[in-house]
Amino acid sequence: MSVLVAGLLLFLGVHSVSIINAPWRDRMAARLGEPVWQGLYGLLALAGFALIVWGYGLARAAPIVLYTPPVALRHVALLLMVVVFPLLLAAYLPGRIQAATRHPMLLATKVWALAHLLANGSLADVVLFGSFLAWAVADRISLKRRTPPPVPGAPANKANDWIALLAGLALYGAFVGGLHTWLIGVSPLGVR
Repeated sequence: MSVLVAGLLLFLGVHSVSIINAPWRDRMAARLGEPVWQGLYGLLALAGFALIVWGYGLARAAPIVLYTPPVALRHVALLLMVVVFPLLLAAYLPGRIQAATRHPMLLATKVWALAHLLANGSLADVVLFGSFLAWAVADRISLKRRTPPPVPGAPANKANDWIALLAGLALYGAFVGGLHTWLIGVSPLGVR
């Protein structure tokens, strides 16, 4: 569990710099240069992500069950996940989805985390998905007092919403159809 927690602290810590102290982040980026800052940020985030993956795998090998969700919640989780991939893509494809949700990636993170908390009840699941949910909520609240940096993406286009929706649904289908099993080792459909 300590590897998972270390990875979460590193990954979410790096992603929390602007939440905690945006002026410090801006000063450091100016001092080091934006490319160097982003490179360091990316390396730390990648290291944190690798620790999360490794730590979650270790924790799943000897799970500590906190609660056993009813089977019906797996269906609710699958339904909630339908919107996650289109929201993720909408973060980079300016359109009506992005305008309506304001911060589609944070919304996608919250829905993803909630769906996984509904369907999974081990300590590792609660630590992993609960941490991401808490971070996304904190980041969204912090955006009420700070201006987020622009997210690089495609130019605004009327087709962006359709691209986000159709490509997002295709990604969802790929994950349900086998990609989740291949990457994570667990079928979201409960099929072995």
